Amino acid sequence: MTKVFIDGSAGTAGLRIRSRLEGRADLDVTVLEGEARKDTEKRREMLNNCDLAVLCLPDAASRESVAMIENPDVRVVDTSTAHRVAPGWAYGFPELGAARREAIITGKRVASPGCHAGGFIVLVQPLIEAGILPPDALLTCHSLTGYSGGGKGMIAEYEAAERSPALSSPRAYGLTQQHKHLPEMVHVCGLDAPPVFHPILGDYIQGMATTVMLRNDTLPGGPTAYNIYNVLDAYYEGQTFVSVAPFGGDESVIYSDTLVGTNQLRLIVCGHEDQTTITALFDNLGKGASGAAVQNMNLMLGFDEDAGL
Repeated sequence: MTKVFIDGSAGTAGLRIRSRLEGRADLDVTVLEGEARKDTEKRREMLNNCDLAVLCLPDAASRESVAMIENPDVRVVDTSTAHRVAPGWAYGFPELGAARREAIITGKRVASPGCHAGGFIVLVQPLIEAGILPPDALLTCHSLTGYSGGGKGMIAEYEAAERSPALSSPRAYGLTQQHKHLPEMVHVCGLDAPPVFHPILGDYIQGMATTVMLRNDTLPGGPTAYNIYNVLDAYYEGQTFVSVAPFGGDESVIYSDTLVGTNQLRLIVCGHEDQTTITALFDNLGKGASGAAVQNMNLMLGFDEDAGL
């Protein structure tokens, strides 16, 4: 039976991954409980005696875990920011082309995407490849998310019996334009410059809507919103977890928690000849975190891609 060790199983992502893997007859899932989670030698032993390690840790701790692995047969899925632009690591978004999917399947080290970054990349990379967006495009991205993305501390803050009244109001953050997901957005899409990125935290637990806004007349060939829809629809045709909503469909209003509890990501293209908005709608703890990690693990271990999802 395949041994999977979850390093950091007490955090938000780790708990979700553990829940998704429970009851699977094809896996022997192990974790460290209580104070043992902080025992370096026990972590080292677990990391070197599994087939695949899923890291659900802060960046520094993820780097530490990788450095502990001496067994050349151990494969790794890292959910942190630590290795998403690192040499030798495959980027864990298999829908972004056959080469990326193959790199995940054959790779020893896979970095799962960030939630905001994945939502941006899934919209932008196909348009870069199609020539609709040039690499030097100056882009703007707005992303609405639930508070679970902030981890246990933020969840406790928002769900406290007595909390600050200010928390009922949406919270804009990342205002210095140095959000930790920006290097990932630039690197994976091959952009010359990062987008102007505006994340907003809402008073709800999970769900994400990441939107890129385009002025069509500034783009090569002046595409319409419908042209952009056709490119994205063809790019993601046949994918299990990424789909494109019909153009001009029912999405006159988008609710960011629509796909909570799933590993689905839906692209919604709106607009006309002059302006376009493209939104990636998904669960920030699903396709944006734990679901993506499980999907990558399945591909690496040769299981059905949607097992447990």
